[in-house]
Amino acid sequence: MTLDSIAYTKLVQLSLKCGSLIHGKLAHSHIIKTAFNPCLFLLNNLLNMYSKFGEMDTAHKLFDKMPERSVISYNLLISGYSEMGFHHKAFELFREARMACLKLDKFSYAGVLSACGQINDLGLGKLIHGLAIVCGLGKQVFLTNLLIDMYCKCGRVDQARVLFDCSHELDNVSWNSLIAGYVRIGAYEEMLNVLANMHRSGLKLTTFTIGSALKTCYVNADNMIEYGKTLHGYTVKLGLDLDGVVGTALLDMYAKTGYLGDAIQLFMTSPNQNVVMYNAMIAGFIQIEDIDEQGAYEAFDLFSQMLRKGIKPSNFTFSSIVKICNSIQAIEFGKQIHTHICKNNVQSDEFIGSALIELYSLLGSTEDQFKCFSLTPKLDIVSWTSMIAGYAKNGQFESAVALFDEFMASGKKPDEFILSVMLSTCADLAAERSGEQVQGYAMKTGSGIFTAVQNSQILMYAKSGNIGSAKRTFEEIKNPDTVSWSVMIYSNALHGCANDALNLFELMKSRGVYPNQITFLGVLTACSHGGLVEEGLRYYESMKNNYDMKINLEHCVCVVDLLSRAGRLVDAENYILNSSFGDDPVIWRTLVSACRLYKDAVTGKRVAEKLIELDPQESSSYVLLYNIYTDAGIDVLAMNIREIMKDRRVKKEPGQSWIEVGSEVHYFVAGGISHPMSREIYEKSENISHKIRESEVLEQCL
Repeated sequence: MTLDSIAYTKLVQLSLKCGSLIHGKLAHSHIIKTAFNPCLFLLNNLLNMYSKFGEMDTAHKLFDKMPERSVISYNLLISGYSEMGFHHKAFELFREARMACLKLDKFSYAGVLSACGQINDLGLGKLIHGLAIVCGLGKQVFLTNLLIDMYCKCGRVDQARVLFDCSHELDNVSWNSLIAGYVRIGAYEEMLNVLANMHRSGLKLTTFTIGSALKTCYVNADNMIEYGKTLHGYTVKLGLDLDGVVGTALLDMYAKTGYLGDAIQLFMTSPNQNVVMYNAMIAGFIQIEDIDEQGAYEAFDLFSQMLRKGIKPSNFTFSSIVKICNSIQAIEFGKQIHTHICKNNVQSDEFIGSALIELYSLLGSTEDQFKCFSLTPKLDIVSWTSMIAGYAKNGQFESAVALFDEFMASGKKPDEFILSVMLSTCADLAAERSGEQVQGYAMKTGSGIFTAVQNSQILMYAKSGNIGSAKRTFEEIKNPDTVSWSVMIYSNALHGCANDALNLFELMKSRGVYPNQITFLGVLTACSHGGLVEEGLRYYESMKNNYDMKINLEHCVCVVDLLSRAGRLVDAENYILNSSFGDDPVIWRTLVSACRLYKDAVTGKRVAEKLIELDPQESSSYVLLYNIYTDAGIDVLAMNIREIMKDRRVKKEPGQSWIEVGSEVHYFVAGGISHPMSREIYEKSENISHKIRESEVLEQCL
């Protein structure tokens, strides 16, 4: 049965309206099968259908077979190619239409002007602008708006403003296009002036206009928040504050500028609490530089509210919540969120994947971390960096190096952050040669100028024993930041250069660089290694009184080490008992090591027993107490410690060491035979030991 043109046209239009390409294709195939001769109007409808569905190859084939083409035919194809990003084809068709001597209309120019804006081709845009004027279309407000948009996208808002000011006919789109142009280049004052002029002209501000304006108020928060509050008042006056788009923009503005109280009040009074508004509120807590537990749990409560109200969280919701869990190390809650992520089947999102990788890195579970990494199909550089950093943080340096090699083999380009992580990994391995290779790559690619890379480079050389190269790297930094100074101070401290470290600290203060907790950690370490007890205590008091800095466990360990190295074991013990870290095994372990050094069996026994009480499964505590008894000649008690370890099933982890030979790092475990050359190594070791014993005997004879 053959249909007429009207029926076929309605079928094609209906398929486009319903979003069903297959039904449109069925109508087209029926036209071909019945050998129906379609009119131009029907052919243009088919052309429009294929273009709207992105089937540009099929659309162009149909276009080529059309016995007759109108300007509408060209317009449809030009518009389709422009929307799909095939800009050169849009330009070719525009030129072909002009060569066909067709009378082009405003829609003909619309497609190519849009393409010029998308590829930032200002020269071609100006040429088409000139053609429009020559054809008498330059004064039409439709084209004026397109030209303003094109100039703005090409970065020439000044030319867009000239066109805007010279135009006799403007509408809301004209004003909004110019406002969006100013927002794009960050010209916020000019944007607000245009907004005020629009209001004075009697034009009604749309939700798009207000949304663009409010966006500027949190992008440039220091100067613009008062304008944002004024806009808020205006939206209330117009009744637009109840609009979902405007309400979300207002909420976003207050949340991202730190006005969480105002954001919460606005959120609570909003009648349309949707997932976007919840996301804006939750994102507001992420903006806080040092989010505390109270703020984090408020964000968690918002997430719970979403679930209770049946609002489905988006990918952004999940990634934000996991990031907050990471910020306060709420690991267990993060694992619960992970189950929701799996339930909603969004674990493949790269932002969620990166956040989960960091979560399990904090937990110390590199196995779960790698599972999240493997399940993320689109791995960006943040995911790779998080995974490599996770391995390094948990002491799996060889895995970090292997994964970095895999990253490089994949053809991806490392940035300054991943290079910084790798230099830090080489520092922990004391693998100077590998670190130099990473440094060479950083210099070759231009990443070596970043301060973060240079700071890690200092630490890499320092931990590899090359303090000279560490100093040279520090001197090459043009504008060293607090981290640069802190790393260099700490490096000097590690090498026993106490005076150099303290002089550097004084120079840092004279340059106006404010020290942080890491800086003082380096200073206290320098005083400890240099035996400068009084100086160290003075710096410790200065840290609390002059800088109002929070004391952490590492600082307390340094103070205990400072007193212990000087033999002031009683003072060290009293300091621990009066500190807020008296229940942490690490700080007691520092003291018990000093007790063995000074052969104080009485204090050592008391401290070691306290240490075993705090951490009964840590083998080093038993070993230290065993050594104290052995050194004191109390063999019976020493053997009792071994029996206790056996009864409690406490196993001593074997000692591990590594050495870099050429470009390869070799790992050794005490008593291990896994190395392929272990037999030769043990033979050589025995040979060296034999020669040492012979030389000792020879010295005694002499």
